[in-house]
Amino acid sequence: MANSNSALLDDLSRRGYSRRAFGRISALLGAGAALPFYNEAALAQMSFSGNVPADAVMINANENPLGPCTEALEAMSGILRRGGRYLFGESIQMGELLAEQEGLKAEYVQPYAGSSDPLHRSVLAFASPSRSYVTADPGYEAGERAARSVGAKVVSVPLTATHAHDVREMVKRAPDAGLFFICNPNNPTGTLTPRQDIEWLVANKPAGSVVLIDEAYIHFTDVARCTDMVAAGKDVIVLRTFSKIYGMAGLRAGAAIARPDLLEKLRFFGTFFLPTTAMVGARTSLAVKTLVPERRKYIQDVREETLSYLTGRGYQAVPSVSNKFMLDVKRPGREVIRALAAEKVIVGRVWPSWPNHVRVTVGTKDEMARFKAAFAKVTA
Repeated sequence: MANSNSALLDDLSRRGYSRRAFGRISALLGAGAALPFYNEAALAQMSFSGNVPADAVMINANENPLGPCTEALEAMSGILRRGGRYLFGESIQMGELLAEQEGLKAEYVQPYAGSSDPLHRSVLAFASPSRSYVTADPGYEAGERAARSVGAKVVSVPLTATHAHDVREMVKRAPDAGLFFICNPNNPTGTLTPRQDIEWLVANKPAGSVVLIDEAYIHFTDVARCTDMVAAGKDVIVLRTFSKIYGMAGLRAGAAIARPDLLEKLRFFGTFFLPTTAMVGARTSLAVKTLVPERRKYIQDVREETLSYLTGRGYQAVPSVSNKFMLDVKRPGREVIRALAAEKVIVGRVWPSWPNHVRVTVGTKDEMARFKAAFAKVTA
């Protein structure tokens, strides 16, 4: 580890990090500490602060209320008796199965405890004081916070009129880019960026930069994934998580999919001790062929029924293909968040650039019925 850290710190020095940022990262690596960036759990906590009643409806963090599938629950329960062992083979097997399903060699997939970890590592590996981090607005903020913590410039580009990533403007505004972040479907809007736009970005990005494609919500759609770009040897890293459609948010399983040389650059920023229960649950979930289409249909039906109800009451939401949507509440969103919380319905947060929009996660049919009743009351 010492030799790896030395190589990393040499690389950071070449990429223009200040002595202060350099010293902070050096100290963290020397202590074997986790880098202190915002992750999914921290951002979800930011959505609502205070004591949450046990009977509250929690539709604030893009979680899947259905939880792990039955097969995964049984597999994870069975592995608990062997919890005294590291069982590294379980993460290897999960990665191998995911690679097989994506048509890739096993060395192109690295399992992680969720997708926030490789997201942060990617920021550290490819963004720096001399190489910008480029993202959408509104977009998922975790990478932005990671970039700022190490002195990298953040370039936030508004979504297009169709709520896609404006890839041409992203390239135009950041000729010094180190990392482009594309969340597809986007968080928080739940909207898709067309495949041809992503292909254009990969083909026209600045030399040496990397395109990070977060496919956390891709399973809620039937559009083509971007792992074929990885197979073609492009400067692309694809992130996957089991937190969303697979219902394993608190269990932490995910993966980075990329060329081995790009994955190697992420290795410097932590260890690979992964939760065995999550790896077993993820591998088992991948093997259940009916899980994704059944859950996609369930979430789609509940989402469309909810949006139809809101439209009927005169409220508009951004058309979403995901398990969340941005709702225009026609007044400061934080007011509505507080009013709904008083009705024991906890919804997501507000993005500064869209102050009158609130992000709402799609819950179960019963949960969304309670949301509709509470929303009708607070907007009467």
